Amino acid sequence: MTSPTASPTLASLEAFAYLDDTGRIPTHVEGKVGIYAIFDQDHKLSYVGYSRDVYLSLKQHLVRQPQACHWIKVKTIDRPSRTLLQGIRDAWIEENGSVPSGNEAQADAWNQPIDAKLLMTDEDRAAYEQSEELGKIKVLKKVARRVEADILKVLEARGVKMDLRFNPKLKENGLLDLK
Repeated sequence: MTSPTASPTLASLEAFAYLDDTGRIPTHVEGKVGIYAIFDQDHKLSYVGYSRDVYLSLKQHLVRQPQACHWIKVKTIDRPSRTLLQGIRDAWIEENGSVPSGNEAQADAWNQPIDAKLLMTDEDRAAYEQSEELGKIKVLKKVARRVEADILKVLEARGVKMDLRFNPKLKENGLLDLK
């Protein structure tokens, strides 16, 4: 377990904007192992996570939950230690006084690829049902591309200027995740 001096309290860390002035996630966390807390526009804790590359994880969360990603607090560590990171995560959640929705009810929305199949129109469903295997893949890719375009519009409205590339293979299954 970590000692109190080894892990800062959530309140002691400085919050910084999710996106910098150039519309990008600040790169000082790129390639860094650490733990992070994500806050919404009103500074309400939305999610606490840890990663071997904080930057890549923050990028995924921004795509999956753009409305909830406005502020970040990060603590990086030199050596990966799941036990240490889980201990800090648990302490931050306890300090918060309640489990953030991203760590409980909405955990899949924060951690799993976006399931574009859930956003199929009646027309999409009918085309899918009437198709053979290759036709089904085409329908799923079409739906995934439409959902991707919608996500990119939301992110553009937020001022995001980063290059975001979705995994083309997952689109065949109606899923969206960054490559």
